[in-house]
Amino acid sequence: MSAPVSDILATRQTLRLCTAGSVDDGKSTFVGRLLHDTKSVLADQLASVERTSADRGFEGLDLSLLVDGLRAEREQGITIDVAYRYFATDKRTFILADTPGHVQYTRNTVTGMSTSQVVVLLVDSRNGVVEQTVRHLNVAALLGVKTVILGVNKIDLVDYSEETFNSIKAEFEAKAAELGIEDPHVVPISALKGDNVVERSANMGWYTGPTVLELLEEIPVASGRALELDFRFNIQYVLREHATDYRAYAGRVNAGEVHVGDTVSAGGRTTTVTHIDTADGEQDSARAGDSVALRLANEIDLVRGDLISAGSTPEGVREFGATVVGLTDKDVAPGQAVKLRFGTSLVRARVTAVDKLIDIDSSANDVDNPESFGLNDIAHVTVQTAQELPVEEYAARGAVGNFLLIDQASGNTLAAGLVGTRLR
Repeated sequence: MSAPVSDILATRQTLRLCTAGSVDDGKSTFVGRLLHDTKSVLADQLASVERTSADRGFEGLDLSLLVDGLRAEREQGITIDVAYRYFATDKRTFILADTPGHVQYTRNTVTGMSTSQVVVLLVDSRNGVVEQTVRHLNVAALLGVKTVILGVNKIDLVDYSEETFNSIKAEFEAKAAELGIEDPHVVPISALKGDNVVERSANMGWYTGPTVLELLEEIPVASGRALELDFRFNIQYVLREHATDYRAYAGRVNAGEVHVGDTVSAGGRTTTVTHIDTADGEQDSARAGDSVALRLANEIDLVRGDLISAGSTPEGVREFGATVVGLTDKDVAPGQAVKLRFGTSLVRARVTAVDKLIDIDSSANDVDNPESFGLNDIAHVTVQTAQELPVEEYAARGAVGNFLLIDQASGNTLAAGLVGTRLR
C-alpha cells in the first residue's frame, strides 16, 4: 500500500523563491506557466481563465490571469503587489512570491526577496539586461541571495536566437560576478509558448542545459544557512509558575542550535540550559526556526527582548551603521526620533545621520548626506538607540541583524534595516 499523501509531502524539502524583472517581461505569464505545467491549477480556475481569455480575444490561455488576482492588477495588466503562490512536484514543494516590476514598487520586491532562497529574474530577449534588471540584482545582493536564475524570456520573438541569448548571458554573468552573486544560472525561455520553463524546448537544439523547473528542483535548499551561525534566541515571553517555581524563557531560535547542557550567555552572565520545553514535551535540542521555552540553571533577571546566545556573543551598543529601505511615503530626516524594533525589543532611537542615498542603477548618481530618504529609497544611515542592543551584522537571510524603524506618532513602519550592510 502506498504512503499517504500527507506523509509524502512531509518528507519533501520546501524551496522559497521569488520572481522579479521589468514591467512586461512576462513574470505573471511565467508563474502561470509554472502552475499550469506542474498541474497545480484547479479545474474551476482553469475554466475561468479559459473563459476570460476567450472574452478578451486571446489566442490560447492567458496564463497571467492565474497570478494577477487583484482587480487593479487585472485592469492595468500589471502586477502591483506581492502574490504568494504554492505548488509542488514529485521532488519538492515551492513557495513563490511574484513581485512587481515597476520602480515605485521596489519595497514590494524587497519584501518578496527577503524570505526567498532563489530569485528568478526575467528579461525580455528583445531588450536584454536593462536598468531594472540591475536594480533587482543589486537588491538580491544586498539581501544576501546567492542563487539567481535569469530567464531570457520571449526568446520566440527573436527567432530562438542563440547569438542573442549568449550576448545577454555574458552581460548578466559579468554583472552578477561584480555584485557577488555566487550561483548564477541563465535559461532561454518562452513563458507564453512553454519553452524551457517546465518542459524542454524542441525549438532550441543549441541549448542543452536544464529547464527552470529542473534547476529549482536541484538547487540545494538553503534553509540550513541560519544553522551555521552561533546560537541566538530573543526572549519573547517570560513564563512563570509560582506554585512550582517554574521559570522559562519562550521565543524562537533565530540562528544556530542549542542542546540541554550547553553553556549560554544571558543578561551579562554565563549559565547552562537545563531544559528545552516544547508543545510536544521536553526535547534534547532546538535549532533555527524552532519555537521553544528554555530553562536555565541560574536565576537571572531577564525580560522580553533580552538575548540568550552562545559563541561569539554580540556586545551591546548604542550606535551602529546600517542600510535601510524606505517603506512609506513619509520621509525620514537626520535627527528624527523613531522607535526601533530589533528582534523582540522595541526601543526609542534616533536616525542621527543619513550618510548616503544609493542609486542602485549607477554609483555616479549616489547622493552623500541627503536631506532625507523616503519610499523605495535605499540609504546608508547611522542610528542611535536609547538603550544598548546586542546588534550584529546582517546574516543568513535575516536570521540576525535586521530591524524596523517605526514612526512614533502613527506606529507605521518607516523602513526596514540591515545592520552593517553596505552596497558600496
